[in-house]
Parts: sequence; C-alpha cells; structure tokens
Amino acid sequence: MARLVKVAATGDLEKGQGKVVDAEGVPVALFHIDGQFHAVANECPHRGGPLGEGSLAGTQVICPWHGWQFDVVSGACTTNPEARQTTYPVHLKGDEILIEI
Repeated sequence: MARLVKVAATGDLEKGQGKVVDAEGVPVALFHIDGQFHAVANECPHRGGPLGEGSLAGTQVICPWHGWQFDVVSGACTTNPEARQTTYPVHLKGDEILIEI
C-alpha cells in the first residue's frame, strides 16, 4: 500500500531547482518546475549518477555524470528510449511536499 512521506517544504526549492531528498530511506530527486513539484528516482539507470544534482532544461533533467536526459514528469529517457526512470506522485499539504511511495 502506498503511503505519503513528507520530504521538504515548498520554500526549500526555487523554481528551476532540484535536490535530493530522503523518502524513508529511498533517495528521490525532487524538482520545482513552474510552480509544480515532480519526483523521480535519484539514481540514473546508466551509471548511477545523482539526478537530483543535475541541471534542468524545461522538464528535462540532465544527469551530471554522463548527460543522459529524463523527463521528470513522465520518466521517459530522451537519450535512450529503452531506459525509463521511476516517477513518484507528489502531493502538497499546505507548504509540505509529500511523495507517494
């Protein structure tokens, strides 16, 4: 059964920013894009790079290690169409950011 885990406050991320958060031991890359928050598994499936430390281009996060790109909304990889990143539903409760795991 899925549960909601508080991982941050809305003020913790400026627009266009990402960060790595801990969701009960699960490392998650959290992004703030145009007033909405999106979450994907932090580890890049290519070589394990930390996606939460990557740069954003629209809804694409670019892995800081080897440049693989993932859409943080869908999890689709634009670098390798066979790869996909796990996404997590994000919920807001007041100024709290909760991730469904």
